[in-house]
Amino acid sequence: MKVLNFRTLDLNLLRVFDQVMAERNLTRAARNLAMTQPAVSNALNRLRETLGDKLVVRSGYGVEPTPRALALWPAVADALRQLETSLTPGQFVASQAVTSFVLAMADATAAELMPGLVEIIERDAPGVSVRVLPLTTRDPRRLLDEGQVDLAAGFFPAVLADLTAQEQQAGLAPFAHERLYDGRYVCVMRKGHPLARGPLTVERYCKAHHLLVSFSGRPFGLVDEALASLGKKRRVVLTVNQFFTAGRVVANSDLLTVLPSHFINVTGIADQLMLRELPFEVPPVHVDSLWHRRQGQRSDHAWLRLAVAAASRKAFA
Repeated sequence: MKVLNFRTLDLNLLRVFDQVMAERNLTRAARNLAMTQPAVSNALNRLRETLGDKLVVRSGYGVEPTPRALALWPAVADALRQLETSLTPGQFVASQAVTSFVLAMADATAAELMPGLVEIIERDAPGVSVRVLPLTTRDPRRLLDEGQVDLAAGFFPAVLADLTAQEQQAGLAPFAHERLYDGRYVCVMRKGHPLARGPLTVERYCKAHHLLVSFSGRPFGLVDEALASLGKKRRVVLTVNQFFTAGRVVANSDLLTVLPSHFINVTGIADQLMLRELPFEVPPVHVDSLWHRRQGQRSDHAWLRLAVAAASRKAFA
């Protein structure tokens, strides 16, 4: 590995590197930096020579980072964001801002939070826009680390446990989180379902046919883990990645599903559904916002987190 003389390093090259890593595309990086693409390529080549690494290689319509670049980027991005915050404190004024945020969350979470968030934006920040991407994982840290989303909201028990362990062992973790609301899972079926009456035992539950909501598409979830601990299993006939789809299918079939209880009222078909307590223990639903600390130091991101938290409080007031 080439030895770096930091005193002679042009720090502007790191701004170019940060944008190339965030966009994975030289044209978009050049646009963000108000530079020409040849100028970005030249700056990248200078940094490559300085560091003795290719940093990125062409892939399709963009570029892919090398292992060295992936290891270097978090520290570079953190340093640039801290410097930006120090030099331009309090720069975000909601009423004057013209910016966009990208959020990742499941449809059930969006249904709860977006009405309140839109109300806040239209009242306080008319120039702000939000793009919501579907959450397809229980661990969105890669999306946050790569800058694909500004904030994720959802049920992340494994992530929070890992962050707690990191902080106990090594201090501050690279990601932060905030509890938005709590809930619980319930068994959901159509009105008039054969299991709507009488005791809902584990045996009757397992004999039924089921619909599973899985963001990743994996046909195994928290309910299956709970049943496995009892030496039981169920027959999953259909796996979908949206809670709204699950509610609609269950309302028109004999399938059972498991949904957050607080979600039922926003489906628009609550009068067609029957809720029953599950005959076994499953973890409660803790919905948290999750973000990378380098983003969290920005004043606009602080406003976003406060707005999302306020929307949550309004939804569950």
